[in-house]
Amino acid sequence: MLQNTVSQSRRSFLSRTGQLTTAAAVAGLAGGVGREARAAPGNCLVGETVNVKETHYLLSDVRLEEGFEKDAAIVVATSTALYTLEIKDGKIAALHPKGAALPQGLPTYAADGQLALPIMRDMHIHLDKTFYGGPWQAPLPRQGKTIMDMIALEEKLLPTLLPTSVERAEGLIALLQSKGSTIARSHCNIDPVSGLKSLEHLKLALDKHKDDFVCEIVAFPQHGLLHSKVDGLMREAMQMGVDYVGGLDPTNVDGAMEKSLDAMFQIALDTGKGVDIHLHETSPAGVAAITYMIDTVEKNPALKGKVTISHAFALTTLNSGALEETAVRLAANGMSIASTVPIGGLMMPLPQLSKAGVFVMTGTDSVIDHWSPFGSGDMLEKANLYAQLYRGSDEYHLSRSLAISTGGVLPLDDKGNRAWPKVGDEAGFTLTRASCSAEAVARLPVRSATFHKGRLVSGGVDKVSS
Repeated sequence: MLQNTVSQSRRSFLSRTGQLTTAAAVAGLAGGVGREARAAPGNCLVGETVNVKETHYLLSDVRLEEGFEKDAAIVVATSTALYTLEIKDGKIAALHPKGAALPQGLPTYAADGQLALPIMRDMHIHLDKTFYGGPWQAPLPRQGKTIMDMIALEEKLLPTLLPTSVERAEGLIALLQSKGSTIARSHCNIDPVSGLKSLEHLKLALDKHKDDFVCEIVAFPQHGLLHSKVDGLMREAMQMGVDYVGGLDPTNVDGAMEKSLDAMFQIALDTGKGVDIHLHETSPAGVAAITYMIDTVEKNPALKGKVTISHAFALTTLNSGALEETAVRLAANGMSIASTVPIGGLMMPLPQLSKAGVFVMTGTDSVIDHWSPFGSGDMLEKANLYAQLYRGSDEYHLSRSLAISTGGVLPLDDKGNRAWPKVGDEAGFTLTRASCSAEAVARLPVRSATFHKGRLVSGGVDKVSS
C-alpha cells in the first residue's frame, strides 16, 4: 500500500527543488527528437540499437526480483536472480533459471544482468501540441494570466504548431519509449481553431507506431466545451477512433458547471465512450463538480468504471472526513484519478485515495509547450517524486511507489511473492542497471532497452547467437 504521510518541511523543500530536478532531466530535450542510444555500465552511452526481428528468441541474464529480505519484520533488501526469458509471439513463453537447459537453435540476446521492470504507462500527456523537437522556447510569464488568457494565446499558437505536429508527436513517442513507456493516454485538442486537424495528425503519428506503442485518445475541448461551441466537433471526433470524451473546468471556463458536465456526459452516453476531464478548480466549485460527477455516474450505470478525473486539485481542499467519504464513492463507482504528482502548494491525497480503492494513474502532461517546459516523459521519475513526497525512502515503500507508474503492476506483491513477470504475460518491459526496483525508483538509472509485445522499440541489447 502506498504510504500516506508527509511533513510540511519535506513538502516545502520539494516545492523549492523539484523544478530544478525536472529542468535538469529535460535539459536539451527541446532540440532533438532522436531516440536515446543504448546505455552501457556506468551509464556511458555506446553503440546502436540492435534490431530484434525474430518472433521467437531468448533474452539471457535478465535480473528478476525473487522476494524481500527481512531483519525481523523490516524489509531491508530485495533478492534477485538471473533468468533467460523465452519470448514467443509477443509473450513470455518461459522463464528459464540460470543454469537450466535452454531450447536449442533460437536466436539469443543478452541483458548482461540488467533488471527488468514492468512497462511504464504515461496516462496523461498531450502528444498533439508541443514545442518538443523544435528550437528552445520558454513559456511566456504566467503572472496575472487567467486560463482564458492562456486559451487566447493557444488560439494564436495552434496554426504554427499544426504543420509539424505529426513529426513532433512521433518524437514524443520515441522519448516515452526511451524512458520505458509504451502505453499512454493522450488528450487531443478539439477546438474551433484546429477543428479536427490535431486529431487527424495525432492519428497519423500513432498509426506509424501501431506495432510498438499503444495509446488511448481523449477528445479534449481545450477552449471549453460550451465556451467554444464544439459539441458537434466532439461528436465527430467520437467517430474517428477516440476512446474518451474530455472536458475542462466547467465553472471557470464554461461558466455553467452542471450544463457543461451534462453535455460532456451526454456525449459519452450517446457514443458509449468513457470520460476523462481536466479539473483544475480548487474553489468550492471544484468540489461541487466532483460531487456532481459522482452523482451522475451513480445515476448512469453505463458510466461506471469509465470515468477519470485528471488533476482533481479540489480534493486537496477537503478535510479528512469529507475526503474519506468522497474517496469511498469514487472507488465504488470505478472512477479513477490521473495525477502528475504535483509539487508545491497543492498536496494531492494520492495515498489516501489508493487506500480507499481508487485507481490512481500518473502522466507527463506537458513535456515542453506554452504551459510548461519541465516534463521529462519519464514515469519512473513520477514514482521517485511519489516516494519523496509521501515518505517512501525505505526499501519496501520505494518498491511500492513504482505502482503509480506501471498501472499497478509490480515485480513483487506486498508479501514479497513474485507477481511479475509470469509465463503468458505480454513481453513488455524495460531494462536498466539497478539491483532492484527500489534502487531504480530512488536513483532513476538510464533505461537501456524497452520491449513492447516482444519487439525491441528503443535502446539495444547484444546479440549472442543466431
